[in-house]
Amino acid sequence: MSAQFTPTPGPLLLTPKDHVLVMIDFQSQMSFATHSIDAVNLRTNAALVAHAAAGFEVSTVLTTVAEKSFSGPMFSEITDAFPGQALLDRTSMNTWEDAAVIKRLNEIGKKRIVLAGLWTSVCIVGPALSALEQGCEVYVIADACGDVSLEAHNRAMDRMVQAGVRPMTSLQYLLELQRDWARTSTYDMTTGIAKRFGGAYGLGIIYAKSMFGASEGH
Repeated sequence: MSAQFTPTPGPLLLTPKDHVLVMIDFQSQMSFATHSIDAVNLRTNAALVAHAAAGFEVSTVLTTVAEKSFSGPMFSEITDAFPGQALLDRTSMNTWEDAAVIKRLNEIGKKRIVLAGLWTSVCIVGPALSALEQGCEVYVIADACGDVSLEAHNRAMDRMVQAGVRPMTSLQYLLELQRDWARTSTYDMTTGIAKRFGGAYGLGIIYAKSMFGASEGH
């Protein structure tokens, strides 16, 4: 019997309404010692993720550690995407051990968690493994995370993937939320975010639109 396929997306793909994004400790003190990724790329990728989530109205939690006393403010590229949203400041390195964060996650009520932040081996591994233990599906945006060395970042990603975490990238996150260029209501927003934060891909969009009016939807 031949296979009968349908034009239906797989359930492991993210949609704007099926998950909560948690952006963790994108702060000056944490970024100073981050060497697994260039600081400019890190900030650009974090901005891309934040603006994608804000544009698609993804439930998002922003959390910092010791903001006033030690680590400094969250990157403005992130907070600018969520004007007026409160930052949940913690003392715990593991976000999942903070009562205020868990209270907010319980209010949102979604068991599919997407994580990004600094450092991968501490501030991301902690909540990732904790969330998995409590029955969540966990995705980590690998290139919107960073660590004190490439070795530290890679081993942290290995550890999480072995435990069941699903890795992805920042541009993948944006395009997975859009997924179909025929979705005209979010087309301009998606290409606008890509042009602003999408690196060479964004330059390609600018070139194609400027030179011959190209459109991905046609």
